[in-house]
Amino acid sequence: MTRQIILDTETTGLNPAAGDRIIEVAAVELVKRRPTGAHFQRYVNPQRPSHPDALRVHGLTEEFLSDKPLFGQIVGDLLEFVRDAEVIIHNAAFDIAFLDAELDRLGLPPFSGHCAGITDSLALARAQFPGKFNSLDALCKRFGVDNTRRTLHGALLDAELLAEVYVWLTRGQDSLVIDLDDAERELDAQPMDLSGLDLPVLAANAQELAAHDAILSALDKACSKGAVWRAGISDS
Repeated sequence: MTRQIILDTETTGLNPAAGDRIIEVAAVELVKRRPTGAHFQRYVNPQRPSHPDALRVHGLTEEFLSDKPLFGQIVGDLLEFVRDAEVIIHNAAFDIAFLDAELDRLGLPPFSGHCAGITDSLALARAQFPGKFNSLDALCKRFGVDNTRRTLHGALLDAELLAEVYVWLTRGQDSLVIDLDDAERELDAQPMDLSGLDLPVLAANAQELAAHDAILSALDKACSKGAVWRAGISDS
């Protein structure tokens, strides 16, 4: 599978069963494990206020979201963006519960039915680093991914950070910037043609030749049987 979508949401609270809603959804595309630059991001009017604790995390006020589209108005574009791709989410159960609740309100099938599969990067991190902190911030620090812009949680920024973390998490020391595709690998494997390279040849002058000969003579005297290069010169 060559196309992957890294997805994240922001919500009004923690419990979709209690009526909490999605307020932002964002995703970035990887093809052959490299970011393509294609992304999806929408703010959503949840038609309810955020819990104060959630508001402190994402900073998206009820006033800011009041003129944004409803989820039903953006769902078609979202499902088209993830279609036929593996979707990677950190703590996938949380986001999927919210996505499924929104889809159910619209009479649509669960989210997993609209993509090729769902991978939980948190589960991957816990398997690789058992007993350690495996939040997105902790993984950014562990892998040296710069997350200094993450003063508030935002779905698009978090998806971009998770894209790089995911590649580190699943490929060890390789990073996004050195993940070459097949064409680049084939190009690198070709021998370099130096036939057209014209290198100047600089001959030693008389002073340089004399200095070189003096060094050889000194080395020759230091050898009890004489230096092999003197023998080579005399025999030639």
